[in-house]
Amino acid sequence: MLIDSTWTITVPEIATLPRTYYLELMKQLHEKINLEIGEEKIPSSNFTPLLGNADVSKDFISFYPEQFYQFSLGGLTEYTSQGIAALELGESLSFLGTHFTILNREDTITSYEKLYTDLVACDPEPTKYFSLEFLTPTAFSQNRVYLPLPLPGLMFRSWLERWNHFAPIYLGGDELIGYLQNAIALKYHKIQTRFHLLQRGYVVGFTGKIKLQVLHQTDPLLANVANLLVQYAQFAGTGVKTRLGMGRTKAQVIN
Repeated sequence: MLIDSTWTITVPEIATLPRTYYLELMKQLHEKINLEIGEEKIPSSNFTPLLGNADVSKDFISFYPEQFYQFSLGGLTEYTSQGIAALELGESLSFLGTHFTILNREDTITSYEKLYTDLVACDPEPTKYFSLEFLTPTAFSQNRVYLPLPLPGLMFRSWLERWNHFAPIYLGGDELIGYLQNAIALKYHKIQTRFHLLQRGYVVGFTGKIKLQVLHQTDPLLANVANLLVQYAQFAGTGVKTRLGMGRTKAQVIN
């Protein structure tokens, strides 16, 4: 089971919180689904902090009435996904002395088997283009530094690592990444770098939109595996520290 759940909330009055507020919110939500933080080599959940019209200063962030904000939780295993699906927050959400009103919840639910069957096993017409949007700072770990660039090889490695770790269907290893690097090109980007504050320090990531193209004469099976991993990114996130709010990814197929 895979799940991506998004809550829409608002605040009755101006609320100013530390910029690392999301750590408390993430911790609170994971406690509610009985998931220990830090015990998994590859996290089986991901989290997106509040997205919406907010004012950011050096140390604080302010949220405003009559604005809508969204946060998300995603699950990559049956246990985690079931916990998120059963999560009941009621009509309000409170943390760090601030009270938000919950307006709506939307769930997208699927499974590894369904994604693989629909996008690969059924041999659909190959996709030629993918449009991806990175809503929160995204980066990749490279030789003790974080690289804030949407390089196709790094993106596909990130998605494939999670897929192979959690899915019942193994797709391949370094050889597959090599094929994808040679078959998928970055054709367009409109990105910018952004800081993502942590408890100690920060990570520089990128946000924005990109377009990937499947090159001519690419094996149709390989193109479909690429499509599978791109669609999986909407559940798994991209790059490092997805449980801490980084790497939120939205994907769209363009034929």
